[in-house]
Amino acid sequence: MSTQTKSALGPSRPGQLSATEFIPLIAAMTAIGAMSIDAMLPALGQIGRDLHVAHANDPQLVISSIFGGMIFGGLLGGPLSDSFGRKSALFFGFALYILGSLLAATATSFPMLLAGRVLQGFGASIPATVSIALVRDLYVGDAMGRIMSFSMSVFILVPILAPMGGQAVMLFGGWRLIFAAYVAIALMVSLWIGIRQPETLPPDRRQPFAAGRIFSAAREVVGNRPAMGFSMAAGILFGAFLGYLSSSQQMFQDGYGVGTSFPFYFASLAASVGLAMIVNGSLVMRFGMRRLTNLAFIGIAGLAWLFLPYVLANGGKPPLWAMMAYLALTFFCFGAVLGNLNALSMQALGHVAGVASAIIGSMRMAISMPLGLIIGRAFDGTVLPIVAGFAVLGAVALGATLWAELTAPLGAEVKP
Repeated sequence: MSTQTKSALGPSRPGQLSATEFIPLIAAMTAIGAMSIDAMLPALGQIGRDLHVAHANDPQLVISSIFGGMIFGGLLGGPLSDSFGRKSALFFGFALYILGSLLAATATSFPMLLAGRVLQGFGASIPATVSIALVRDLYVGDAMGRIMSFSMSVFILVPILAPMGGQAVMLFGGWRLIFAAYVAIALMVSLWIGIRQPETLPPDRRQPFAAGRIFSAAREVVGNRPAMGFSMAAGILFGAFLGYLSSSQQMFQDGYGVGTSFPFYFASLAASVGLAMIVNGSLVMRFGMRRLTNLAFIGIAGLAWLFLPYVLANGGKPPLWAMMAYLALTFFCFGAVLGNLNALSMQALGHVAGVASAIIGSMRMAISMPLGLIIGRAFDGTVLPIVAGFAVLGAVALGATLWAELTAPLGAEVKP
């Protein structure tokens, strides 16, 4: 039996967690950042009033400021994990996250709150980055794609549940209590890691924390065509998704007039992403990551280009049922590629997994954020920018994956 097959069926080494515990743990590490964003949404108005912001739009900075820390935190966490071990880097990230949460919870001014949010983002990005390297330590090829898909299917529950959780916490103690909840969750996940998760990077495989070594590893990552191609594809596609996220409230509430039912429409589409991740995790060992990823990209771009004439024929506002059907199919395809692209980007970089996951994560965010901003700012009361975004960026992302695959034939396996 091959290493890859063993990894798909159970623990890859003695003492390693079973997949039924390992997958939720990875999802918890990854979800910290998303939870820190989504649970704050119901609190923005109250924060603005309590901290006397100068302008009505200033509370939006509570959301955007966390991304400033996220972009750079992983760049430190990856190399740290390669040098001092995965668990040490994870604990460091959670410690920074907890400090940021406490700073925000006790903020007496809006700038102090924003400083706490930046520190939160910096800390949260380290577990998100190191978790990918940790998975790569234990799994390879399609088995890694399977683990990432299942963990992302757990992760997708965050945008469904976090806003409701934040609203519930506010009913009991206000927005500061949300930050206290962040501290409690971070402590619980840290305890889970400390007690249950073995170290996956033994001392004999660690690399010195030296600038020369880090730059050398970074050059290897940047020079690896599959890593760059699949990372660019992920960033480009996620840019289209961020464009939808930034304008979804306007589209549903202002454009379609769904009112307070908006969270239910939003949740149903998020559920289609989670369903796709589960299906992909079940099929990836049979058909392979690359084949499923290419089919999903063809689906995203093809659906958008087929739907665009219908959108134009309806003045940019197709019936709600048609838009929901289109988005559900698109997000199903979107969910099918998320875990696969992470795994494909990392396949050949196991020996520098920490640095690689850091660079790849920051690169994806650097690509997706401006693209999402362009699509969101183009919102004009119609769904045309959203659908056109998926049409154009879906096709470009497919091109990036095809460029990445020029180095190896479809179905080729990468060994640990």
